[in-house]
Amino acid sequence: MRHLFSASYWEQKDVEKLIGRLLRTGVVLASIVAFIGGIFYLYIYGKGQPQYHEFIGAAEPMRHMKGILQGVAQTDGAAIIQLGVVILISTPIVRVAFSALAFFIEKDYKYVLITFIVFCVIMFSMISKMGG
Repeated sequence: MRHLFSASYWEQKDVEKLIGRLLRTGVVLASIVAFIGGIFYLYIYGKGQPQYHEFIGAAEPMRHMKGILQGVAQTDGAAIIQLGVVILISTPIVRVAFSALAFFIEKDYKYVLITFIVFCVIMFSMISKMGG
C-alpha cells in the first residue's frame, strides 16, 4: 500500500492505465446494472401497451438518490435502471477526482488546481440545479 503513494508509481503510463481501467469499469458496471434493471422492468411491465401519445417523465422519487436507493431495495426495475444511469454519470466525475489525486501525488500543483476547478464546476452545476 505504501508504494501506491510513491511518485514513481504514478508515472504517466501507469496513471493512464488506471484511468482507462476506471472508466471501463464504470461503464461496464453501469451497463450491467441498467441491464438487470431492464430485466426486472420488463418482467413486471412488459405485457402492457406503451402510451406514446403522452410523455411522462420519471416519477418524483426517481429524481433523487434517496428515492432511487429505496426503489432498488424494493427491486423496482425503473429504480435499478436509474441507478445504472447515476453510475454512468458519476464515472467521469470520479475520473476527475482521481486525476486530481494523481497530480497531487506527482506534486504537479498547477494541474491539481486546474483539475480541482473543473471538479468544483461540475459539482456546483449538479448541486445548484442551474444546469436544467
